[in-house]
Amino acid sequence: MFRLQGSKVLAVDMSGDCVRAKNGSMVAYDGQMSFKKMSGGGEGVRGMVTRRLTGEQLTVMEVRGQGTCWFADRASEINLVNLQGDTLYVEASNLLATDAGLRTGTTFTGLRGASQGGGLFTTTVEGHGQAALTSDGPAIVLRVSARYPLSVDPGAYIAHQGNLRQSFQSGVTFRTLIGEGGGEAFQIRFEGDGLVYVQPSERNTVGGDV
Repeated sequence: MFRLQGSKVLAVDMSGDCVRAKNGSMVAYDGQMSFKKMSGGGEGVRGMVTRRLTGEQLTVMEVRGQGTCWFADRASEINLVNLQGDTLYVEASNLLATDAGLRTGTTFTGLRGASQGGGLFTTTVEGHGQAALTSDGPAIVLRVSARYPLSVDPGAYIAHQGNLRQSFQSGVTFRTLIGEGGGEAFQIRFEGDGLVYVQPSERNTVGGDV
């Protein structure tokens, strides 16, 4: 069971089951726990491990046992997402933990991933269970409907779920309006029906300049 203690610490109560979390994110535990580092692939974590364009590696640990384990990541805000057989698309750097009922993988994202130096793939989380996402500041959840498509700055995007189509719009964007950015800037446009998770801060990356 995932629960928040404050807004920046995730508590996971376990009774013999397991949880997968970002390596190094465990801050305390009680009871009897075992820890296994997983990297370079492996069942259920391939999408979290390899950033295929840049060669950057994100390592994951599997925690199993009886008791409670607490996780945090650089005092980031933590957001809980309940999945009921659907798929969550999330930036790997924003994925803190998933429970044993969820599978992770990768999906091709195209230019957005390449522009951020994060690879051409993003992480998918699917199944029944809970996932914990981090954000730089309190995240907001925005609804996309047929009448109201949504455009998002790529540096502020965290995740999305639902029946959404993604496209990339080049030209004038948030940064060019305030005189920042040196290349051709773009936005991520979402159409359809679903939810988009956005953080009130932008990653320190190329930030949408292609």
